Amino acid sequence: MKPTIIAIAGPSASGKTLFAQTIHDELINELGEDGISIIYEDAYYRDQSHLTMAEREQTNYDHPDAFEHDLLAEHLSQLTENKTIHSPVYCYKTHTRTSETREFSPTRIILVEGILLLANKALRERFDIKVYMDTPLDICLVRRIQRDLVERNRSVESVTNQYLNTVRPMYYQFIEPSKAWADIVITRGGKNRMAIEVLKAKIRQLSTLPQQQ
Repeated sequence: MKPTIIAIAGPSASGKTLFAQTIHDELINELGEDGISIIYEDAYYRDQSHLTMAEREQTNYDHPDAFEHDLLAEHLSQLTENKTIHSPVYCYKTHTRTSETREFSPTRIILVEGILLLANKALRERFDIKVYMDTPLDICLVRRIQRDLVERNRSVESVTNQYLNTVRPMYYQFIEPSKAWADIVITRGGKNRMAIEVLKAKIRQLSTLPQQQ
C-alpha cells in the first residue's frame, strides 16, 4: 500500500506544526499507529559538527542550502516503497545534528512539515497534497519570539536580528513564492478549525480507498 504524503509548508511560526500535530492527534486513534505520522523538515538541517558554535550561529537557517533536501527526498521515496528509514535528529540549542537517528516506518498517511518544502522541485514531486500556511509576517514574528525565548533559549536581540537579516529576506525570496505550488492555501494559522476538518475528511477518504478497490 503506497503511502499518501502531504506537505504542510509556510513561513516560520505560521502554525504549521500546530496544524500538522492537531490533525495527527485527532486521527491517530481512528487510523492507528500505522495510519498517520509526521516528518519534520527541521530534522534535515545539515550536520554542522565540524563548525564552531560561533560559526553555526552565523548560518542562514532559512536558506534552502541549510537543509539536506536530497536526503529528505530520498527518504520519502524509500517510504513510498514501504521501506523503513532512519531520519536525522537535530538539536536547536547546539545548531547541529545529534549522534542519534529516528527509525521511521511508513504509514498510510505521512504529514511532512517545514518552511521550504514547496521551494524544492524534487520534494514537490513526492507530495500528493501540498498545503501552504499563509500567516501574516507580523504575527509570525511575535510567535517566533515567544517560541524561541522559551523553547530554544534565545534572546530577544538574537531573534530579532535573525528575523531582519535572514528570516524576512528568505521569506520573500523563497518561501512566499512557493505558495504558487500549493493545492490548498490556509489562512488564520494552525487553529483554523474548518481547514483542519476539511483535511481530516480528505485523509479519511484516502485511508479507506484501498478497501474500496
